[in-house]
This record gives sequence, C-alpha cells and structure tokens, in this order.
Amino acid sequence: MQKKLIENNAILKLTFDFSLMLMNYCELPDQSKKYIIRKQVLRSGTSIGASAMEAQNAESKSDFIHKIKIAAKEADETHYWLLLCEYAGHYPDCKNLFLKLEEIQKVLNKILGTAKRKNPISYLLSFFIF
Repeated sequence: MQKKLIENNAILKLTFDFSLMLMNYCELPDQSKKYIIRKQVLRSGTSIGASAMEAQNAESKSDFIHKIKIAAKEADETHYWLLLCEYAGHYPDCKNLFLKLEEIQKVLNKILGTAKRKNPISYLLSFFIF
C-alpha cells in the first residue's frame, strides 16, 4: 500500500528517491569518521519525505499546509548541511544531491502555493496531477 502511494505521488517519490541517494552519500564519509555532519544531513534530509508522507494523512487543510511547511524547512536545513559538505572540500561530491533537493524544493513550493489558493477538495487532487 505505502509503496503504491509513493510511486503515484510526485513529492513522495522525489523525497523517497532523495532519501535513498542521501543514505548512499552518507555512507561514503563513514570511512573517514565524519559522523556529526553525516548524522545531521541524513536526519534532516530523510525528514523531508517523512513530513511529506505525514501530510498525506492531514486532519485538515491547515494541518496539511503545516506539515508541508515542515518538509520545506527540513529541505532548507538539508541544503545548509550539504553546503557545509561542499565547501569543506574533503567530503564527497554532492552536486547530484543539490539538484534533487532543488527539484524537491520547487515541488514543495508549488504544493504550498496550490494548497493556499484552492478549496479543500481540489488541493488534495492537485498532488496527483503535475
């Protein structure tokens, strides 16, 4: 059931794929003992998808918007941690993560804009049609 939900929902698919990419990325610095940054980027990066998934069961339109805003904040935090990895110089290349994260941020902003404009029924339907 969850797998089908993820595959049929653009933001869930993007964030799930991003989380898998991030997990692979965070395993790379493991050999060089960069645990603190790895832990932070993994925690905030996987929280994006968790918050988006939680939004699928929102109790109201405002609850949905709140949960998507949390996902957007987690995306911003993840961007910060990835910037640190990029500028530190001794972390693996993370350009592909930045590209995927930018795509996620655009979709989250679109979802928020649509959710704030539309009536309660049509805002839910808009996530399945891009």
